[in-house]
Amino acid sequence: MNITHGLRRALQINPDGPATVFGNRRRKWREIGERVPRLAAGLHALGVHAGERVAVLSLNSDRYLELYLATAWAGAVIVPLNIRWSRAENEDAMRDCRANLLFVDKAFASMGVALAEALPHLKLIYADDGDAPAAMESYEALLARSEPVADAMRKGGDLAGIFYTGGTTGRSKGVMLSHGNLMVNALNALGEGLFSGAAIYLHAAPMFHLANGAAMFSLLLSGGANVIVQGFTPEGVMAAVQNERVSDVLLVPTMIQMLVDHPALSAYDVSSLKNIVYGASPISEALLDRATAALPNAQFTQAYGMTELSPIATLLHWQEHIGDGRARGRHRAAGRAALGCEVRVVDASDKPVPRGTVGEIVARGDNVMMGYWQRPEETAAAIVDGWMHTGDGGYMDEDGFIYVVDRVKDMIISGGENIYSVEVENAITRHPAVAQCAVIGIPDERWGERVHAIVVTRSGANVSADELMDFCKTLIAGYKCPRSIDVSENPLPLSGAGKVLKRELRRPFWEHRERHVS
Repeated sequence: MNITHGLRRALQINPDGPATVFGNRRRKWREIGERVPRLAAGLHALGVHAGERVAVLSLNSDRYLELYLATAWAGAVIVPLNIRWSRAENEDAMRDCRANLLFVDKAFASMGVALAEALPHLKLIYADDGDAPAAMESYEALLARSEPVADAMRKGGDLAGIFYTGGTTGRSKGVMLSHGNLMVNALNALGEGLFSGAAIYLHAAPMFHLANGAAMFSLLLSGGANVIVQGFTPEGVMAAVQNERVSDVLLVPTMIQMLVDHPALSAYDVSSLKNIVYGASPISEALLDRATAALPNAQFTQAYGMTELSPIATLLHWQEHIGDGRARGRHRAAGRAALGCEVRVVDASDKPVPRGTVGEIVARGDNVMMGYWQRPEETAAAIVDGWMHTGDGGYMDEDGFIYVVDRVKDMIISGGENIYSVEVENAITRHPAVAQCAVIGIPDERWGERVHAIVVTRSGANVSADELMDFCKTLIAGYKCPRSIDVSENPLPLSGAGKVLKRELRRPFWEHRERHVS
């Protein structure tokens, strides 16, 4: 099994079925089957050999889906870059994976040029409509001049993609996922009843993110239709659902909130929406209530996991959100282990803890990553005897349901994006007025959590919260920057070992809450 298996199957059993819809452009599987081998040939002509990395920095599009397929068809490795990262962050990822080819769209053409200036061997391909900017080749021109090549037929153990995620050391880590990892996860999801072959799925979450990838790879196997919007907006989603009779979508809770609270929702016919999968961060009970009331035809399913798990570990099916499941409080759970995945809760010595006892959530299965790109020590620390350590604290009830109660690592989830406190602290402490800094997540009704910093200034120094926030924006992506900062001359609370006691800093914000994540 490999990423291209679904395309080969679709060409055999449903070549004239709908494959992609992007704006006014519609393509059947037969057309995708003609374009992908030509694009793979174009990659070969540009010097991309088996196992080499091909990076993509783009908003959602039908071409992005083709790139996932064509990179695999060529035997290469795709590296989807984070569209919310700064140029410096993406440059760091490019240097780390040593990609010499980058596909960009109109929105990121200028950043692509800047990256090419910093990386002299980098070639740029313009994956958008219209003429390509200077020093870039057109995606469509590359297709037109290339003759199709045979599928490289990568094996399950071959590396398929490197997906960068924030690092607790202040640098991003490249999660290596094999063809087998991604296909096992897709099969597990299909086996659980998600994303049938009749699904009309809306790509509203960013296509670089593996939350959307969980659905995309399942759809590629099942042969469902892919409706794609460039990026999430409530109006764009509502219009796409109405116009294309979308049945399935994956959204993070922040997107759900923006959608169901939008005043124009009642003006659109969204009755076709039957299956909403949510993940990347927890959902509040109040938002879940509003969402089920606003979208009465939709069934809500929670997927919990992480990039390192390809990404699904547990599923909370729609039945648990209503009726007896809700009465028993199951709607607050993250679900039970998905097919093909084992989950347990362990103590600091990696020994399973009794049911109902809080510990670290770990998982194993064929969906566990190959490792972190060129980071064997961090890989060994994360995967112990085949068990991937999630860094999330939680407990398992007597029926095998997992409840996430806190995070072992100092990770903040804001609007579905993972933000690591050390990375933000490293940026803030580069300001000359800052002596100490601690970054924590505090409750936010819209985003789930928001980034909050506590800063201790150097003796005699003076700096404002606004100045520090502006300073951060020059170093890291805007969504990682603090939304609020307390500036103080008082020292941070420390443990006997000299570590900052972040639990003491969090306590005033999270008191009187049933769970310590929103």
